[in-house]
Amino acid sequence: MTDLKLAPYAALLLRVALGVMALAHGLLKIFVFTPAGTVGFFASLGLPAVLAYATIAIEVIGGAALIAGLATRWVSVALIPVLIGSVAFAHWDAGWLFSNEGGGWEYPAFWAVALAVQAMLGDGAYSLRSLLPSSSSGSRG
Repeated sequence: MTDLKLAPYAALLLRVALGVMALAHGLLKIFVFTPAGTVGFFASLGLPAVLAYATIAIEVIGGAALIAGLATRWVSVALIPVLIGSVAFAHWDAGWLFSNEGGGWEYPAFWAVALAVQAMLGDGAYSLRSLLPSSSSGSRG
């Protein structure tokens, strides 16, 4: 049974945690690895440079949007391919455990599942979207 009084706060907690993680990973690619270093890493995996820049953008912009509670469903869905790509291209060969050298794929796989859950839950409590006028369709998130 879902507790309808607490569910919006559970969605809020998950939304903010996912947003902080996405933003932190995007900023890590900017300030620590640098965009050039991120492009180089993507190239070492056989991926085009444009995907490195797209990943940085979706992590930074999407992370901020999740924290704020704007377009939560769309942003969550947009971040899922980033995590699936991380599993497929960067972490698969390191095995299951993320504590393995090179980081396994358990963490990004779980993160992708959590994003799918967030997409189904929507904004939750205290979203900026709740302060905006409702759309004509009345849908949220």
